Amino acid sequence: MSEAKTPDTGRRSERSHQAILKAVVELVGEQGYTRLTIEAIAARAGVGKQTIYRWWPTKGALVLDAFAALMGDVAPLPDTGDVVADLKGVIRATVAELGSPRFEVPSRALTAESQMDPALAKQFVDTLLRPNLEVTKERLRAAQKAGQVARDVDLDVAVELFFGPLFHRWLLRTAPLTESYADTVVDYALAALRPRKSPGGRG
Repeated sequence: MSEAKTPDTGRRSERSHQAILKAVVELVGEQGYTRLTIEAIAARAGVGKQTIYRWWPTKGALVLDAFAALMGDVAPLPDTGDVVADLKGVIRATVAELGSPRFEVPSRALTAESQMDPALAKQFVDTLLRPNLEVTKERLRAAQKAGQVARDVDLDVAVELFFGPLFHRWLLRTAPLTESYADTVVDYALAALRPRKSPGGRG
C-alpha cells in the first residue's frame, strides 16, 4: 500500500493567490471598482473571505497587487543610440496602456482611491509608477553621457516632462491620447533638454 502524499500547502496557496488576483482583474473590468466586493472576489476565486483578508488589509491594496501582477516586471528601456526613437517607443506604449480598458479601469480606480488613502498612494507610486520613471531616467542618463541631453538637467524633473502631460490629459480627459500626441510630447521635451549652443555656435 503506497503512502499518502503530504498536501503541498505552498502550491495550493500560490494557486489561491493567483486565482484571487485574476478574479480581481476580471471583476473590476466587469463591475468597476466601486461595486467590487471581497465577497464577489472570494466567490469568483473559489476561496474564503478570510483567505483574502489574511493577505490584503484593504480592497485598494488587493486591487493594487492585482494590477501590478497584470503589468508585470518593468524592463530597462532599449538603448539603440537613438534617444528620440527609444523614448517615443516607451511613451507610445504608455499611451496604449492608458487607453486599454484592461488597464484603464483598475488604474483610474486606484488613482481615485489613493487620493483618500496616503498609504495606498505611496504604495501605488512605489509599486507602479516609480519603476517606469526610474528606467526612463536611466535612459536619459545614458543620453546625457552621450551629449544628447544637457549635463546640468535634473533628471527627476526631466522624466516628468515626458509622463506628466500624458497623465494630465488622461486624468482630466481634456483630449484624446494618441501616438501622434506621444511623439509630440517627446519632441518638445527633448528640445528643452538638449545641450544649449554657445553664442559662438559651439555646445
